[in-house]
Amino acid sequence: MEIIVDAYNESEVWTGWYCYLENTLAFPFEAECVKSRKMSPLKPGERVTVLGMLDDDEGDGLGEMMVEAEWRDCMMGIPLAQIKGIGVDEKTAEAIADWHYWVAQGRQF
Repeated sequence: MEIIVDAYNESEVWTGWYCYLENTLAFPFEAECVKSRKMSPLKPGERVTVLGMLDDDEGDGLGEMMVEAEWRDCMMGIPLAQIKGIGVDEKTAEAIADWHYWVAQGRQF
């Protein structure tokens, strides 16, 4: 809740999360798909290199936090909720876990 303490509407909540993740995740990092999603071609166990955050204009518009990733020599956006970091620093692991917790609680934008 510290991430959105001063947020008064959906847009401010999204911005709070985006800024937190962009400033905390140590890009680039390796990640592994942990679950299938209809919006993504990744299958559990596949690995990607996460290069950065995608902003709202580049995201899916569905309230997801999207990251830019390289997979099979292609650049694409994938939901952060679909991956876990591999060999990442403590802050990056915690930020990913924070987002996974938020999503698991059924919270959206």
